[in-house]
Amino acid sequence: MRQQTYVIVGASLAGASAAAALRKRGFDGRIVLFGEEPERPYERPELSKKYLRGELDGPVFVHDEEFYESASIELRTAEPVEAIDSRAREVRTARGTTRFDGLVLATGSTARALQVPGGDLEGVVTLRSVADADALRERALTAESIVVVGGGWIGSEVAASLRQLGRNVTLVMPTDMPLERVLGREVGAVYRRAHETNGVTLVTGTTVHGVLGADRAERVVTGDGRVIDADLVVVGIGATPRTELGAGAGLAVEDGIVVSEGLEAGPGIFAVGDVANAWHPRYERHLRVEHWDNAKRQGRLAAANLLGAAKGYDRIPYFYSDQYDLGMEYTGYATNWDEVVFRGDVESKEFIAFWVADGRVVAGMNVNAWDVAPTIERLIRSGDPVDIARLTDRAAPLDDLVAVG
Repeated sequence: MRQQTYVIVGASLAGASAAAALRKRGFDGRIVLFGEEPERPYERPELSKKYLRGELDGPVFVHDEEFYESASIELRTAEPVEAIDSRAREVRTARGTTRFDGLVLATGSTARALQVPGGDLEGVVTLRSVADADALRERALTAESIVVVGGGWIGSEVAASLRQLGRNVTLVMPTDMPLERVLGREVGAVYRRAHETNGVTLVTGTTVHGVLGADRAERVVTGDGRVIDADLVVVGIGATPRTELGAGAGLAVEDGIVVSEGLEAGPGIFAVGDVANAWHPRYERHLRVEHWDNAKRQGRLAAANLLGAAKGYDRIPYFYSDQYDLGMEYTGYATNWDEVVFRGDVESKEFIAFWVADGRVVAGMNVNAWDVAPTIERLIRSGDPVDIARLTDRAAPLDDLVAVG
């Protein structure tokens, strides 16, 4: 009987999690894990935080160096997949073709470039990989004026880290508050105060319309006509899912590779992590989630389903961020809400924020308040109406709110 081969495209957290889960679940066939980068799979969140600040000896690797050999996983680093033939069940690289019986696409996303005049000048950079972080840290040490473009998670975290390195940082964003599009004005204001208190110059309500310089970046021009010195421009304006291989294989693509509740894009073909636009049974829509927790869990579930488990992915989105002395965890999915209410002391930066819609909690964010994320998840999942007075009362145990609704 021919040995089965499962191929994973993308040596990422999602891809490595899928490979490890296949072995843990008893698959004894061939596993081939292809990656573009020379490093073995690593976790990306710290690239904009501790790793960028030089507080780690190296990347946070998913597994130790000996794991892949000991688990008989063929890790092909620096070997990007060029094409997938879904009919012939083959993937092709510059070194040849590999036949597969099952396939997991964990191709991730790529940082969006700054599409403005001068956006391709030397000194305009993005952050996605270890190599990017290494280059950014080295450039930042000699840069006199750094402009960070974008007030989302990457932009806000990079601005904080560079400021903690003592650099002169200006953060340019289209909203009034950092993270306003995700968290709203009330919680965004917490991050605005943090940046201002730590010496970041905020330029709000506008975007960068051009980068000026002869051979390299020297200044940026904003949409409202301001000219800001910048010998280093860090672009953090979001990411685009890497769908090219999926599209070339005939898979459905719409803001990522479209997959079922079980993460299946086609017979025996799965997509996970940043590239997967997965049907979520709770929200009754497709969601593409670009976070560490999602990548890890989807990789594991795809492995289970490759082996016939037929499980659905219904994890409520979760992510975390650290900026200055603000450590947080966010649980939930909120695009619209009626109000944001607080439990705890916002001024002392130890609180929980709740996003409430139709009298129910749809998301919660704990800031410097730990061991409550699982309770927040249960509160959201229950879908029960909440008493706002009790929800915001620190004396009322949060667990009791879940129990009694």
